[in-house]
Amino acid sequence: MSKIRVLILSLLASACSTPKAKIPETPPMPGKSEKMVVYQMMTRLFANTKTINKPFGTLEDNGVGKMNDISTTALKEIKNLGVTHVWYTGVIEHALLTDNTKHGIPLDDADVVKGRAGSPYAIKDYYDVNPDLAVVVKNRMQEFEQLVARSHSENLKVIIDFVPNHVARSYRSDAKPTGVKDLGENDDTSVSFKPSNNFYYLPGQSFKPPINYNSLGNNTFPTKDKKYTETPAKVTGNDQFTASPGINEWFETVKLNYGVDIQNDRKTYFDPIPDTWVKMKDILLFWANKKVDGFRCDMSEMVPVEFWQWAIPQVKAINADIVFIAEIYNPSQYKNYLEKGQFDYLYDKVQLYDTLRLLVNQKANADGIPKIQESLVGINHRMLHFLENHDEQRIASPFFAGDAWKAIPAMVVSATIDQSPIMIYFGQEVGEPGAKAEGFGGDDGRTTLFDYWGVPEHQKWVNGGKFDGGLLSVDQKQLRQFYGDILTLSASNQAIVRGEYYDLTESNFKKGNLSQFVSAYARWFEEENLIIISNFNSKAEKIKIELPEELATKLKLEKGKAYVGRDLLRSGAEIGFNESLQANMDLPAYSSFILKIK
Repeated sequence: MSKIRVLILSLLASACSTPKAKIPETPPMPGKSEKMVVYQMMTRLFANTKTINKPFGTLEDNGVGKMNDISTTALKEIKNLGVTHVWYTGVIEHALLTDNTKHGIPLDDADVVKGRAGSPYAIKDYYDVNPDLAVVVKNRMQEFEQLVARSHSENLKVIIDFVPNHVARSYRSDAKPTGVKDLGENDDTSVSFKPSNNFYYLPGQSFKPPINYNSLGNNTFPTKDKKYTETPAKVTGNDQFTASPGINEWFETVKLNYGVDIQNDRKTYFDPIPDTWVKMKDILLFWANKKVDGFRCDMSEMVPVEFWQWAIPQVKAINADIVFIAEIYNPSQYKNYLEKGQFDYLYDKVQLYDTLRLLVNQKANADGIPKIQESLVGINHRMLHFLENHDEQRIASPFFAGDAWKAIPAMVVSATIDQSPIMIYFGQEVGEPGAKAEGFGGDDGRTTLFDYWGVPEHQKWVNGGKFDGGLLSVDQKQLRQFYGDILTLSASNQAIVRGEYYDLTESNFKKGNLSQFVSAYARWFEEENLIIISNFNSKAEKIKIELPEELATKLKLEKGKAYVGRDLLRSGAEIGFNESLQANMDLPAYSSFILKIK
């Protein structure tokens, strides 16, 4: 066991279509007294117990997790981590390279599908469920509805992806409600742009997939023949107006047209309401009527904010509690998508995530954290914090930290810095490193988005479907215990859920009390006073914390009196604050303390 783990474990060792009416009742949303805690799972990987892991392996080779495998036991254990919402990633049917023709599902073309299992973000039918996820393919929607019901029975809310910007090149809905016309069915393909079209076109040109693209390695498939045809070519999902996009483009997808003339200074044509708006709103309503409690909206800022302003209230009219989370990476657009677009929450990737990742590797300073908080005043509570998701490299991979324990301070800051929701990715809580090249994408420190696979460290917790952690090492059990502790604390402690924030990093750094790798701040609500200190250094730190008079007044602390801070992270530590409201502390490498002041 590494020295880092020993130091941290020593702190933990003391404990271990439009509906006719409102949708039916579901579990209550977290209220003001509870924070939203999201557990993202790649649904087809979560409960897979096969361990062969053959690169580019078929479903039969490597296995696939089913919705029915996500048992009540599994959901109880997720709930016990402090989770309130499960984001089931990859539910909606997308293009893939498994033969489902016997179930009436046409083959997808290997020349325009990434990986064997395909991208969950190359949607093939907005009104259907990925057949891979079903035990009985013809019952796939029913099995999804049963998963929603099981989740709700364990008081867990359900989030699914809504992918509004692009679809698979093979898009064709065979499950759409009666009377619904397919995307592109009535398009005028003789022009590049028309407000009433669903797609953008390149008239007179035929689409050509990247010449050097090979979705299956050395494996064969009936449609792996370099004969994919599409005339006229449609524009790619990432706005590439070329019939020959490169291998690093989103060539497997096509861009949806929301009435924006992208090539002509992004002129907009929103009156009358574009056909794409109506189709996408109806899709949202369809899934809301399946008792889905929220949507994580892929690449939201590539869709005009006016669409969201129009669509979200119509969905909330049937379920006021339904949550909309925007994947967004442009801070200058944050308020626009919250206020005008009416999203509930936004990704906090380019600010807090990026800063914490650099800090873990001592490539940034802790004073970046309060600067982020200051820049987000007024919307801090609406930023979704995370350290892992399907797009990001695993903490334990050599591309990030190489050791899951190094992210302890980053996780504490993410979970406690403000009232915002917090998210973890399945396997994060046991140190899954995302190792090996699974197929498309190679060995990049991410758990595959594109191929069938067994996720080795996570499977130790799955333990053949028992979901009891029976194969985890002591080290992994301790790590999972930490995640349960911090998520539960952050979801229930009122100073974190509802309290105010005061930075202690900058003032104490200027006085020489802290190094550039130590973060400190206060959170408080009514009589609950917390001082949260995190050491991102790879070395132990000796620090001094001084609580300024302004903060002391807010915390109702009196100079001339001594106080004790008891660590809520189960270290058993009690830190004394003297009559001047100062405390000296020894901080192990990569550690955090949440001190409750009495």
